[in-house]
Amino acid sequence: MPGELSERLTRIISGAECEIPLTEAALLVASHRYPDLDVRHYLDVINRFGESVSARIAADSGPAEKVAALNRYLFDELGFAPNAQDYYDPRNSLLNDVMERRSGIPITLSLIYMAVGNRLGLQLKGVCFPGHFLVKCGVPKGLIVLDPFFGGQSLAITDLQRMLREAQGGEVSRAIIAGFLVAASKREILLRMLGNLKAIYLRNRELDNALIIMNWIVAADPSQGSQVRDRGMVYHEMECFRAAAADFERYLELNPGCSDGDGIRQRLVQIRRSVSLLN
Repeated sequence: MPGELSERLTRIISGAECEIPLTEAALLVASHRYPDLDVRHYLDVINRFGESVSARIAADSGPAEKVAALNRYLFDELGFAPNAQDYYDPRNSLLNDVMERRSGIPITLSLIYMAVGNRLGLQLKGVCFPGHFLVKCGVPKGLIVLDPFFGGQSLAITDLQRMLREAQGGEVSRAIIAGFLVAASKREILLRMLGNLKAIYLRNRELDNALIIMNWIVAADPSQGSQVRDRGMVYHEMECFRAAAADFERYLELNPGCSDGDGIRQRLVQIRRSVSLLN
């Protein structure tokens, strides 16, 4: 049964965008592995990080000075670093573990970066860039794009073009790059984080954990038929036949012309036969 923290995340992620406390919600994702997680403790730690950086900069510091101080503190003093050796370790996607181990992946390092940086008055926004989560910072003459996975380094347009080419190929014009630098909503950031965990757990055949993550994904956007279908597949494999049937039926309602409709209907026939044998 879902615990109190899990239920709180469900309420948050299914609620209004303007009411989502991003850092708290990102911490709550870990509740599926840490049901007694002390979320307040980790929020207090982030507040102390912000206070420590603030003490190192002048009151009239501009964005460039603040970014430099933030980078020195998080990456040089505290030692936050990329976990490239074990990128798909699920702990890299759990914010409390990232804070304890000082190691993570682009999106979790970026979440910490934004949480601390925004306490300095920086205008930091997450960017769901293809293949690599980034952060952008508003400055008087435009914006700078930062990569917390690599020490908060500033990225030039040529860096972004190379990254996009490596991620998906095709054209990488300045206009296309600009389109990928739109600020992500808080819900989009959480869904990307949850999507990473979903992929990891399915890859590792941890179906119980995958199902918890998929429940949050569907709660965040019940209209995404593919996510409802994917959850149905897991229910079916776990022999939760009625739940699987409900998801498959909902998927067909949401996507009446889907290309995999015949396969889903065949699964429904199989499920109904299995359920009839149980009655």
